[in-house]
Order: sequence, then C-alpha cells, then structure tokens
Amino acid sequence: MWRKLIGTPPVWVTVPLRLTLGIIMFAHGAQKVLGLFGGSGWSKWMANEAPMGLRPSWLWLGAAALSEFLGGLLVFFGAVTRVSAFFLAMVMLVAICGVHMGAFFANNRGMEFPLALLAMAVALIITGGGQASVDRLLMHPRDKRR
Repeated sequence: MWRKLIGTPPVWVTVPLRLTLGIIMFAHGAQKVLGLFGGSGWSKWMANEAPMGLRPSWLWLGAAALSEFLGGLLVFFGAVTRVSAFFLAMVMLVAICGVHMGAFFANNRGMEFPLALLAMAVALIITGGGQASVDRLLMHPRDKRR
C-alpha cells in the first residue's frame, strides 16, 4: 500500500505543478494558521462559520487550515504527494461548492482560481510527485540517476 501511495513516474511535468500549488496552498494556510501574509491567524479563523453548514465548524475550519498549511508543504517537496494533494483537492472542492459557486471569475469572488487549484491537485493525485520529489527518492533511495 505504501509503495502505491508514493509510486511516481520519472516525469518532470509535475515539478512546476507541485511547486506552484505548494507555494499557494502553504501561503493560504499560513494566513489561517500563523496569521502571516496579512491573514487573520488561528483564533480569528476558527471563530468563523464553516461553509455548507458543516458542523462542528471548528473541526472543519481547523482541518481546512491544516490541510492547506501542511499539505502545501508536503506537495511542494513531493512527500506523500497523492495523499497531500487529495486533502488539498477536498479543501478546494468545499471552497468551490460552499463559498465561490455564485460566480465564475475571480474578480467577483468566483470559482475560477479554486477550480484551477483543484485541477492541479487532481493532476498530482493521478501522477504522484514525479522527479525531484521525496516520493521518488523513497522509491529509489540508491539510484541517483532516476
């Protein structure tokens, strides 16, 4: 099971996907968890209501913030990429359905940006971390050329 989770082909196309998705999601998670980049921080984030009536709010908001923060880091480095990308995809799916569904374009708080992030996460779920990833290193620890 573990080998299937970290299994990844020797492709480079995942690297820009991983780096971009990882940076964006980590930054959004850092806003919620640490209050960085002009974010509200943990206590203010946790005082909000979860979208779609999810209860208890604190559980779902905490899971979303930690998924963005930790999932962003893990995707960036390509560590358990499929699992990390899955959690990021779920956060984006809830964001699309519960927050951004009313409009398409980002300038109207639409789903354009979360939809692009969802697509990136799904691509990583399908392919895995690819080259230059922790997953690849764990698959072939002695082979430096792969």
